[in-house]
Amino acid sequence: MDSTFEIDREDSLIIVDVQRDFCPGGALPVPNGDKVVPVLNGYIQIFIKARAKIFATRDWHPPHHISFRGYGGTWPPHCIQGSKGAEFHPDLKLPEDVTIISKAMDPSRESYSGFDATELNDELKKKGIKRIFVGGLATDYCVKNTVLDGLRLGFEVILLSDATRGIDARPGDVAVAIEDMLKKGAKEATLSELSDSLGILQEEKTTEKIEQETLRQTERKRKARLRTRGPYRKAHVES
Repeated sequence: MDSTFEIDREDSLIIVDVQRDFCPGGALPVPNGDKVVPVLNGYIQIFIKARAKIFATRDWHPPHHISFRGYGGTWPPHCIQGSKGAEFHPDLKLPEDVTIISKAMDPSRESYSGFDATELNDELKKKGIKRIFVGGLATDYCVKNTVLDGLRLGFEVILLSDATRGIDARPGDVAVAIEDMLKKGAKEATLSELSDSLGILQEEKTTEKIEQETLRQTERKRKARLRTRGPYRKAHVES
């Protein structure tokens, strides 16, 4: 495992557009888009433990956005400001101090990157962030563009390959997008690699074992009390 993937306060997790409309049942679902949620929750715990900053981007379109089919765009209406579909996935466990970055708010401009016309770059630089870890939806659109802009702006960028899903409108789009990101200088990481570097998986296993042993001890004590109590009551009644 590459030791450079140990997380510190110069690192940041950027979660891209994990919104209801991009998940199954939404207006523009990414195939298996909801599968990134439990993996991202694992990353969130790692970054919380390291006291590293977490950002979450979201499409926050006005109702008449240029990307919508009725206004000359490619996509059905989605992630409209204040709508249910624009909400983050309900199972995504964002921390209370997460910084939310709203994007694609200009009705006359298509925007995929979390850096495009947002405060994300300024916020990262202000906090001294040198390296960003990017996951979310969709690999071949908003994730790709966020990664490429991050590289262009001078950040070291790590693509969380197990925490992204793509649309693949044309078969092979996702593979091409990943190849492009890596060719431009991004690296890849997975949850198990980051978890191993911080010992979190082992810690969780140890905690689970302690909890199980505590339950077993409690159950043994309860049964012991019942065994003691039963004969006592019988003897007391007979006397």
